[in-house]
Amino acid sequence: MANSLSQVLINTKLVEDPRGGLTVGEFGKEIPFLPKRYFLVFNVPSREIRGEHAHKKCHQFLICMKGSVEVLVDDGITKETYLLNKPHQGVYIPPMVWGVQHNYSQDAVLLVFASEYYDGDDYIRNYDEFLVAQDASSSSS
Repeated sequence: MANSLSQVLINTKLVEDPRGGLTVGEFGKEIPFLPKRYFLVFNVPSREIRGEHAHKKCHQFLICMKGSVEVLVDDGITKETYLLNKPHQGVYIPPMVWGVQHNYSQDAVLLVFASEYYDGDDYIRNYDEFLVAQDASSSSS
């Protein structure tokens, strides 16, 4: 069975008062893993596409800190697209889910937390290979 995409969009706590806004998410609670690394994606021309891969083991959580970006998640059966344009809203991408980021606004800053240190062997960069791997994991379940 493919991964469920029902718990992908996560709203974290947002507090606003006259001093400004604050958003907080707790790893292991709202964000279902403990990160080992993070990276920022910015200055992406709006016509460019980022991501286009799945991870075998790594979990990711994406938050658009500024501006907006669309995130497509695909578990091999279902595809969903989410607009990230609020700093208290993020997309959780579990292992074996294909992720694509596109339609970046000019000022977009995307923060990504990852559950694993970088490992090039953890990536599936070819969509057809992803579908085969997803089908193999479904068959063994």
